[in-house]
Amino acid sequence: MSNTYWDEDDDLDAESQSFGSSESDLLKKLRKAKRADEKRIKELTEQLVGLSKVQRERTVKEVLEKKGVNLKAARLVMKDLDDVNEESVNRWLEDNADLFGLEVAKQEVPTQDLAALRQQDILTQGAVTPDAGMDLEQRLNQAGSADEILSLLRSQ
Repeated sequence: MSNTYWDEDDDLDAESQSFGSSESDLLKKLRKAKRADEKRIKELTEQLVGLSKVQRERTVKEVLEKKGVNLKAARLVMKDLDDVNEESVNRWLEDNADLFGLEVAKQEVPTQDLAALRQQDILTQGAVTPDAGMDLEQRLNQAGSADEILSLLRSQ
């Protein structure tokens, strides 16, 4: 704790003596309470920082154990990530999988979804979009001869 509070106390004590001893005692009690509160805040802040660090380390180690990665990698993860949770550690492992010889599992599309996608492709493959239909109609209207109309129909 800094000595600035002690210096201020000395200055205020000299001023408070002129007001009487009851006000002086009250100021001393307030300063003492303030110092106690500041000390308690400092202790609680240090405790919070320590617990946060432990929680971050525990989260990283649990994820590494689940993935079968050497726990020494926790130091690297802790340095790279500010916000540590299971999702962020998993993303970090996926991004750095080559460092640890991990194979990233690619998301596989279920076969039902593949079948639905194939059906959509079949339906839309031969479909004419509205713009293309309007364009074809416009070109037919602008055709000057039967040969131009036949060539347009053959191209479609």
